Amino acid sequence: MSGDDRAVTVRPGGPADVAALAGLRGINPEQFPAYADWVIAHTQTHLPFVAEVGGTVVGAAWLHVAERVPGPGAPDRRYGDVQSVEVREEHRNHGIGGALIAAILAEADARKLLHVTVHSSRRAVDFYQRAGFQHHRQLLLRERSPDR
Repeated sequence: MSGDDRAVTVRPGGPADVAALAGLRGINPEQFPAYADWVIAHTQTHLPFVAEVGGTVVGAAWLHVAERVPGPGAPDRRYGDVQSVEVREEHRNHGIGGALIAAILAEADARKLLHVTVHSSRRAVDFYQRAGFQHHRQLLLRERSPDR
């Protein structure tokens, strides 16, 4: 493979990328129509970014943009959440995940989001910390138990 074949391009995703996004998520054919409908219905709040190598989508990450209730002197309290960062196994450890996160954080900065969160697997914590994320003492989580 030449150096140009490994060149990574990260760009905002769109409706034309739904099949590639579904493939990265492991969406099976029976689920695809509902997945595609969901992606289209959430274009204002869930922003996909795709990474391409040689014109093929090999990774994706999503920025969920949400709003908190306005406060005194703070009418715009939008924040972001990184979701579903996925890179095809054969393309991992080549900076693609980092490029996707950089694109998401640049978008968050451009939108002047208050903060960006991520719910990480244990194995990815170091990756997110290298991108500038840190543990925060005020972020608490309550998960739904199976009996609720």
